[in-house]
Amino acid sequence: MKRGIAYASAAYLLWGVLPVYFKTLQQVGALEILGHRIVWSLAVCTLLLLALGRWQWLSELGRQPRVLLWFATSSALVAANWYVYIWAVNADHVVDASLGYFINPLVNVLIGAAFLHEQLRRTQWLAVGVAALGVAWLTWQGGALPWIGLTLALTFSLYGLLRKTAALGPIEGLTLETLLLTPPAAIYLLWLVHTGQSGFADGDGVTRLLLLAAGPVTAVPLLLFAAGARRIRFSTLGLLQYLGPTLQLLFGVWLYQEPFAERAAGYAMIWLALAVFSVEGLMQGWRWRASA
Repeated sequence: MKRGIAYASAAYLLWGVLPVYFKTLQQVGALEILGHRIVWSLAVCTLLLLALGRWQWLSELGRQPRVLLWFATSSALVAANWYVYIWAVNADHVVDASLGYFINPLVNVLIGAAFLHEQLRRTQWLAVGVAALGVAWLTWQGGALPWIGLTLALTFSLYGLLRKTAALGPIEGLTLETLLLTPPAAIYLLWLVHTGQSGFADGDGVTRLLLLAAGPVTAVPLLLFAAGARRIRFSTLGLLQYLGPTLQLLFGVWLYQEPFAERAAGYAMIWLALAVFSVEGLMQGWRWRASA
């Protein structure tokens, strides 16, 4: 239990400090950073599979076109999520990006009801309604939908839905996703080099090392999360997941001086919704264990 909490906490803490990593690459375009993240993540996953000797699933893919289609869709969703997040951080929208991961649990609930026919309890509907009021406030205050947060929440929730019902494990799934994304990513990176626009080829040694680190930066938190999720209760995991967006919000407000005061009321409503949602989930879990 303690080891599982440590693994999961480490994963969320690493995700929480991602803005600092991407800010150090602000001189590189978001699409190029995405390309490096894809290519070097595939390299890390390949090394892991070589070390574990888990390659038999690759030979079976030719007979499973539905699995390929499934992961082609999930790879498109994760690429969209990664790109929007990288762009948001480097365009000084760290606070907006944190919103996506605050409301992600509530979007998961709605997607579970829509696609998995999961029944929502009244308190869960209340939490969703309060969060919707928070989003409405942010829309009114900003004059437009908070599209960055909503896009991140929706793409990550749909990605989670596909991975929940996928036929491959975490490492194998990420390997296949990055394998499908690598050809266009590699072509784009080579085109940047050919046209003299490559931040990697033209950058200094620190920039090159940071871009090479995109693989471990992506893979290590995912592996820690998978290891932690197997060892602790889902309710505990649900509470720990707020570490990431909380750190992102703190970095955005205190380190990068992004405006927040005028948006505080909207965020407060979303935090209230998350508190209602989390407490209701804990109480439901206690009642279930008591009856069992």
